[in-house]
Amino acid sequence: MHRKGHVGASLVVYAPLGFLVTALASIEVGLVGAAGVASLAMVPDLDMRVPLVKHRGITHTVWFALLVGVAFGIVGLAAGLQGGGVEALLFGGAAFLFGAVTIVSHLLADALTPMGIRPFAPVRDTEYTLDLFTAANPLANYALLGMGGVVAAVALVTGDAVPV
Repeated sequence: MHRKGHVGASLVVYAPLGFLVTALASIEVGLVGAAGVASLAMVPDLDMRVPLVKHRGITHTVWFALLVGVAFGIVGLAAGLQGGGVEALLFGGAAFLFGAVTIVSHLLADALTPMGIRPFAPVRDTEYTLDLFTAANPLANYALLGMGGVVAAVALVTGDAVPV
Protein backbone atom coordinates (compact mmCIF):
# COMPACT_ATOMS: atom_id res chain seq x y z
CA MET A 1 0.00 0.00 0.00
CA HIS A 2 0.94 3.62 -0.30
CA ARG A 3 0.83 6.29 2.41
CA LYS A 4 -2.92 6.97 2.22
CA GLY A 5 -3.75 3.27 2.54
CA HIS A 6 -1.38 2.82 5.46
CA VAL A 7 -2.78 5.84 7.28
CA GLY A 8 -6.29 4.48 6.81
CA ALA A 9 -5.28 1.01 8.00
CA SER A 10 -3.59 2.49 11.08
CA LEU A 11 -6.78 4.35 11.97
CA VAL A 12 -8.92 1.22 11.54
CA VAL A 13 -6.64 -0.84 13.77
CA TYR A 14 -6.33 2.02 16.32
CA ALA A 15 -10.11 2.52 16.58
CA PRO A 16 -10.75 0.05 19.47
CA LEU A 17 -7.82 1.49 21.44
CA GLY A 18 -8.98 5.00 20.56
CA PHE A 19 -12.44 4.18 21.88
CA LEU A 20 -10.98 3.01 25.20
CA VAL A 21 -8.58 5.95 25.50
CA THR A 22 -11.39 8.40 24.78
CA ALA A 23 -13.80 6.70 27.18
CA LEU A 24 -11.22 6.56 29.99
CA ALA A 25 -9.42 9.87 29.40
CA SER A 26 -10.84 12.35 26.89
CA ILE A 27 -11.56 12.85 23.22
CA GLU A 28 -8.48 15.09 23.02
CA VAL A 29 -6.25 12.21 24.13
CA GLY A 30 -8.01 9.91 21.65
CA LEU A 31 -7.43 12.42 18.86
CA VAL A 32 -3.74 12.73 19.77
CA GLY A 33 -3.48 8.94 19.58
CA ALA A 34 -5.17 8.89 16.17
CA ALA A 35 -2.82 11.58 14.90
CA GLY A 36 0.10 9.63 16.34
CA VAL A 37 -0.71 6.33 14.64
CA ALA A 38 -1.41 8.15 11.38
CA SER A 39 1.92 9.96 11.54
CA LEU A 40 3.83 6.73 12.30
CA ALA A 41 2.00 4.55 9.78
CA MET A 42 4.94 4.53 7.36
CA VAL A 43 7.69 3.59 9.85
CA PRO A 44 8.17 0.05 8.43
CA ASP A 45 8.83 1.52 4.98
CA LEU A 46 11.88 3.35 6.29
CA ASP A 47 13.62 0.15 5.16
CA MET A 48 13.56 1.58 1.64
CA ARG A 49 15.93 4.32 2.80
CA VAL A 50 18.36 2.16 4.73
CA PRO A 51 21.16 0.57 2.73
CA LEU A 52 21.42 -3.22 2.89
CA VAL A 53 17.94 -3.58 4.43
CA LYS A 54 15.51 -5.48 2.22
CA HIS A 55 12.08 -3.91 1.65
CA ARG A 56 9.38 -5.86 3.45
CA GLY A 57 12.10 -7.62 5.37
CA ILE A 58 12.74 -7.29 9.11
CA THR A 59 10.74 -4.06 9.47
CA HIS A 60 7.67 -5.91 8.22
CA THR A 61 7.63 -8.57 10.95
CA VAL A 62 5.90 -9.12 14.26
CA TRP A 63 9.37 -8.94 15.83
CA PHE A 64 9.73 -5.35 14.66
CA ALA A 65 6.21 -4.60 15.94
CA LEU A 66 7.20 -6.00 19.35
CA LEU A 67 10.44 -4.01 19.34
CA VAL A 68 8.62 -0.77 18.56
CA GLY A 69 5.99 -1.64 21.18
CA VAL A 70 8.65 -2.25 23.82
CA ALA A 71 10.41 1.02 22.95
CA PHE A 72 7.15 2.94 23.27
CA GLY A 73 6.28 0.99 26.42
CA ILE A 74 9.54 2.01 28.11
CA VAL A 75 8.87 5.66 27.29
CA GLY A 76 5.29 5.33 28.57
CA LEU A 77 6.48 3.61 31.73
CA ALA A 78 8.97 6.39 32.39
CA ALA A 79 6.33 9.06 31.72
CA GLY A 80 3.91 7.41 34.14
CA LEU A 81 6.39 7.02 37.00
CA GLN A 82 5.48 10.45 38.37
CA GLY A 83 2.03 9.14 39.21
CA GLY A 84 3.19 5.95 40.91
CA GLY A 85 3.53 2.29 40.00
CA VAL A 86 -0.01 1.65 38.78
CA GLU A 87 -0.04 4.72 36.59
CA ALA A 88 3.39 3.82 35.21
CA LEU A 89 2.15 0.34 34.27
CA LEU A 90 -0.97 1.77 32.63
CA PHE A 91 1.02 4.34 30.65
CA GLY A 92 3.59 1.71 29.70
CA GLY A 93 0.95 -0.79 28.58
CA ALA A 94 -0.96 1.79 26.57
CA ALA A 95 2.25 3.03 24.94
CA PHE A 96 3.27 -0.55 24.10
CA LEU A 97 -0.09 -1.15 22.42
CA PHE A 98 0.16 2.16 20.58
CA GLY A 99 3.58 1.30 19.12
CA ALA A 100 2.81 -2.32 18.28
CA VAL A 101 -0.62 -1.54 16.78
CA THR A 102 0.89 1.08 14.51
CA ILE A 103 3.35 -1.42 13.02
CA VAL A 104 0.81 -4.27 12.83
CA SER A 105 -1.59 -2.03 10.91
CA HIS A 106 1.13 -1.48 8.30
CA LEU A 107 1.67 -5.23 8.02
CA LEU A 108 -2.05 -5.89 7.61
CA ALA A 109 -2.31 -3.33 4.81
CA ASP A 110 0.69 -4.82 3.00
CA ALA A 111 -0.85 -8.29 3.33
CA LEU A 112 -3.67 -7.08 1.07
CA THR A 113 -1.23 -6.82 -1.85
CA PRO A 114 0.17 -9.56 -4.13
CA MET A 115 3.69 -9.06 -2.71
CA GLY A 116 2.40 -9.90 0.79
CA ILE A 117 4.50 -10.11 3.93
CA ARG A 118 6.54 -12.66 5.86
CA PRO A 119 5.60 -11.55 9.40
CA PHE A 120 7.45 -14.33 11.24
CA ALA A 121 10.74 -14.26 9.30
CA PRO A 122 13.37 -15.43 9.92
CA VAL A 123 11.77 -17.96 12.31
CA ARG A 124 9.17 -19.02 9.74
CA ASP A 125 9.36 -17.90 6.13
CA THR A 126 5.67 -18.35 5.26
CA GLU A 127 4.32 -15.55 3.07
CA TYR A 128 0.88 -14.15 3.77
CA THR A 129 -1.09 -12.32 1.11
CA LEU A 130 -4.74 -11.79 0.30
CA ASP A 131 -3.72 -10.59 -3.18
CA LEU A 132 -6.71 -8.22 -3.37
CA PHE A 133 -5.10 -5.26 -5.14
CA THR A 134 -1.73 -3.79 -5.95
CA ALA A 135 -0.04 -1.40 -3.55
CA ALA A 136 -0.31 1.40 -6.11
CA ASN A 137 -4.08 1.03 -6.60
CA PRO A 138 -5.41 4.56 -5.92
CA LEU A 139 -8.99 3.37 -5.34
CA ALA A 140 -7.87 0.87 -2.72
CA ASN A 141 -5.63 3.40 -0.99
CA TYR A 142 -8.33 6.08 -0.87
CA ALA A 143 -10.93 3.51 0.24
CA LEU A 144 -8.71 2.44 3.15
CA LEU A 145 -8.08 6.07 4.07
CA GLY A 146 -11.80 6.87 4.01
CA MET A 147 -12.71 3.75 5.96
CA GLY A 148 -10.03 4.53 8.54
CA GLY A 149 -11.28 8.07 8.98
CA VAL A 150 -14.88 6.95 9.45
CA VAL A 151 -14.11 4.03 11.77
CA ALA A 152 -11.78 6.12 13.95
CA ALA A 153 -14.26 9.02 14.10
CA VAL A 154 -17.09 6.70 15.14
CA ALA A 155 -14.87 5.06 17.79
CA LEU A 156 -13.78 8.40 19.26
CA VAL A 157 -17.26 9.94 19.26
CA THR A 158 -18.73 6.78 20.78
CA GLY A 159 -15.96 6.64 23.39
CA ASP A 160 -16.65 10.28 24.28
CA ALA A 161 -20.33 9.45 24.83
CA VAL A 162 -19.56 6.75 27.41
CA PRO A 163 -20.43 8.05 30.87
CA VAL A 164 -17.51 7.66 33.28
